[in-house]
Amino acid sequence: AVLVESLLVFTVVLLVHATVWDRFSWCAVALAIQAFYVQFKWDRLLQLGGAVFQFRGAANSGLLPASMVIPLLGVVMKERCRAAGIVYFERFGIVVASTGMLLALFLSVLAVGITKPVPTNTCILAGIAGGVIIYTMKHSLTVSEVIEVLEVLLIFVYLSMILLYLLPRCFTPGEALLVLGGVSFVLNQLIKRSLNVIEGRGDPIDFFLLVAVVGVVLLGLFFTVLFIFMDSGTWISSMFFHMMTAVLGLGVIMPWLYRLIQRNPLFWLLQFLFQTQMRLYLLVYWTFLAASACGVVFYQNAKRSSESKKHQASTITRKYFHFIVVATYVPGLIYDRQLLYVAAVLCLAVFIFLEYIRYFRIKPFGQTLRHLLSLFLDERDSGPLILTHIYLLLGMSLPVWLFPRSCAPKGTLPGAGALVPYSGVLAVGVGDTIASVFGSTMGEIKWPGTKKTFEGTMTAIFAQIIAVALILIFDSSVNLNSSYAWILASVSLVSLLEAYTTQIDNLLLPLYLQIMLMT
Repeated sequence: AVLVESLLVFTVVLLVHATVWDRFSWCAVALAIQAFYVQFKWDRLLQLGGAVFQFRGAANSGLLPASMVIPLLGVVMKERCRAAGIVYFERFGIVVASTGMLLALFLSVLAVGITKPVPTNTCILAGIAGGVIIYTMKHSLTVSEVIEVLEVLLIFVYLSMILLYLLPRCFTPGEALLVLGGVSFVLNQLIKRSLNVIEGRGDPIDFFLLVAVVGVVLLGLFFTVLFIFMDSGTWISSMFFHMMTAVLGLGVIMPWLYRLIQRNPLFWLLQFLFQTQMRLYLLVYWTFLAASACGVVFYQNAKRSSESKKHQASTITRKYFHFIVVATYVPGLIYDRQLLYVAAVLCLAVFIFLEYIRYFRIKPFGQTLRHLLSLFLDERDSGPLILTHIYLLLGMSLPVWLFPRSCAPKGTLPGAGALVPYSGVLAVGVGDTIASVFGSTMGEIKWPGTKKTFEGTMTAIFAQIIAVALILIFDSSVNLNSSYAWILASVSLVSLLEAYTTQIDNLLLPLYLQIMLMT
């Protein structure tokens, strides 16, 4: 299974390399080769329990697929923005690619360093790949860009040491690279932009995303340290939690956002949300869908209490939420992507805040949330945090957030790139859902080395092709320019990756589909 997963990732890397064919795509190939060998060292460390931190069990390290996501995103972003003539974002893509490569190299060096006896051949290979990448960065990046890349690496090291210690068994090494690398990059971008604020520069919704992500992460770190010294389940601690949340929100996050967008954040948000009648209709519709999702949770818990205390939600039941998320995102993508962007940020902040309440057992809702959500746990929620629903939201939202709007003057990219914002809907909302439902109910032929079935994968590919046809019908901004073969190849590769990966597919699959569609 690991070999097939690696083969699929190598295929994506080589397709990107063949399309871009520059020094950074060569570096991506070198990074993939060394990550393939180092991945087995990580897997061995996980099996022997010598990986320093406690990582999520029942999965391999996932180093190769995770190592390639950020570098490939940077490479394809650079190429798209170069074609559009947007020099600033072309340089930004180079910084993203360089940062991703350096973070992946750091994880590789860490694995090689703690493996006993020292794997000589892997060390040589990692050294050659690292030398090629650093040489390329030296001749491609300006001094300020090099400093920026090193800042992200420094933040990543400290953030990893803190969060992997505080949150055992929540991530594999690959998932930690993706999640913590992304948070580190966002934090560095926020610091950089806060120090160089120019009135009127930058889109407020971009600042809103940066401040929201950093704000909820800092909030969690603050309360994690605080509740080491006091019991979080008492009424006094709960009142302190709510009070400090208000103080940090109104006293730190709001002024920070005000400095960046040069206007009152609350007034700006209200004006933005109710700017047009279509936005009002979408908000009412989304409120109805949110109420429906809550209804599913309450109904399933009532069913559990009447049947058996050990009742767990089935795979098909959990996929109800995938259908609800698809119904949420598709109208937003068709009618108002900016509103969807902001609504997804707000939803992410709410999800993470509710997870803090559940994790710390904050009264009056902490224990209730623990009881309600325990029904929907699966084998991937083996740590103290429940992250599956947050990963689902991220998988659907990241293609919207990472879409290079400045490099798409008409609001959409040419050819298959027009489907980039739909990557989450196609890969997770349609493909993963259909594969799970049909695979678990009708699947008989299993892929070698996995529990996934051939029938599930084939129906997932077919369903995504139908979804693309429906998008063409209902979204007039999408013009594929006869790039149907590339779309079919992209969807097929990502569906096969879903069958073989043991990483969080809600997070990994949309990013790989986005990379393929942007190539």
